[in-house]
Amino acid sequence: MTTTLTKPPAGPVSEPPRRTRRSKAARAGGQMHAGPIAYIILALFTIGSLFPLVWTAIAASRDNQRLAQTPPPLWFGSNLFDKLEIAWKDANLGEAFLNTTIVAGVSALTIVFLSTIAGFAFAKLRFKGRNAMMLIVVGTMMVPPQLSIIPLYMMVAKLDWTDQLQAVIFPSLVSAFGVFFMRQYLLQALPDEIIEAARVDGASSWRVVWHVVFPAARPAMAVLGMLMFVQTWNDFLWPFLVLTQNGNPTVQVAVAGLGRGYTPDQSLIMAGALLGTLPLLLVFAIFGKQIVGGIMQGAVKG
Repeated sequence: MTTTLTKPPAGPVSEPPRRTRRSKAARAGGQMHAGPIAYIILALFTIGSLFPLVWTAIAASRDNQRLAQTPPPLWFGSNLFDKLEIAWKDANLGEAFLNTTIVAGVSALTIVFLSTIAGFAFAKLRFKGRNAMMLIVVGTMMVPPQLSIIPLYMMVAKLDWTDQLQAVIFPSLVSAFGVFFMRQYLLQALPDEIIEAARVDGASSWRVVWHVVFPAARPAMAVLGMLMFVQTWNDFLWPFLVLTQNGNPTVQVAVAGLGRGYTPDQSLIMAGALLGTLPLLLVFAIFGKQIVGGIMQGAVKG
């Protein structure tokens, strides 16, 4: 029996197309490197974001005469540390920092705690009037806060809380934005099956909140806490009305008293503003990585 061998056809043999390194890296979950245009855009954005802070430091290192000239100074002078020292002593910023840390810390922690519990109730519990109550909470966000200043001040005056820190702390213990923010997060990040499994295991409502809701809401709680801390730290109008600079001032109230006179010292005001901003930068530098990591972790889990 004769076996015939078939020869392959002459000519180049076509090979399957090779995948590029970029497509392999993308499919494997690798990172793609940015081009020069992306770096230029990011550099411009970073410079634009840092320019107000740098300009504040430059203005604090100059005097009124140089700041009034055209063009304005674009580099540091020799008076920066002297102006910072004067602003620290004149505004009594040491006491102001302590007062503001107490106010902002208590307010942020309370808002995060209450907003998480209320957000869980609106997101996962079923009760009468839930949607109507949520609409009322969202509706309060549309009311300008200036409308409540007069009745709020009358209440504080009747309680004899003027020029005391509780006059600033108690009105800021609840946030409608915080409740709405936590509700929207828990709707997606907390599956109903986990809550039902905890209840089947015999967990009470508070155990569900403590062992299920709080761990699931930790990334959003960190973000909300940072936002509320910064907002309370920068609040000016209400503390300016109920606190005095000689009593228990916050940072913004203390800085507002700098540079007063027939010709205000603008460099001294800038020095106080710079000192009032540095603690926020320090807080974000310490906790910013944890907050961003928590957001990404929550996004992957959700």
